[in-house]
Amino acid sequence: MAKIVVIFHSGYGHTRKQAEAVASGADAQLIAIDAEGNISEADWAALAAAPAIIMGAPTYMGGASWQFKKFADASSKAWFGQQWKDKVFAGFTNSASMNGDKQVTLQYLATLAMQHSGLWVGTGLMPSNAKAAQRNDVNWLGAFTGAMMQSPSDSSPDEVSSGDLETARLLGARVAALVTRLHA
Repeated sequence: MAKIVVIFHSGYGHTRKQAEAVASGADAQLIAIDAEGNISEADWAALAAAPAIIMGAPTYMGGASWQFKKFADASSKAWFGQQWKDKVFAGFTNSASMNGDKQVTLQYLATLAMQHSGLWVGTGLMPSNAKAAQRNDVNWLGAFTGAMMQSPSDSSPDEVSSGDLETARLLGARVAALVTRLHA
């Protein structure tokens, strides 16, 4: 079976760390959208062959980065031929603010998956929302639609929350487990 693919754009390296965690959980191939919003023909072929596509983008100004949107627009060729129909999809995002309108980006990714006639998978994780919860707990941001990560604007990619990275890894593992069940 072809590998699961994690396709993402990262502007400053934080979302790349998140993508790497998702890929680790899913044993997936990473495809980075470049600074101009492009991927190679080999990358498009990997997406076509993959049983699942996990998409990620930073949340900038209330939505996905323009580089990710350029990729999404270019995916209309796959959409027209229904090449991604019935694939499993999931998503993740990062922003500097606690809220940062990350939910809007996740909704955008889910809508893109639905337009491709895909099957969307959420985190399946309970939130860490008790008084005893700590910033590095799994799903501390309380996301269900996809994995959310928060990284302060003045932090380096090496300073991202271990709980947010574990949340991302668990999302990847959930997608991989579902793909295994669907293709058994």
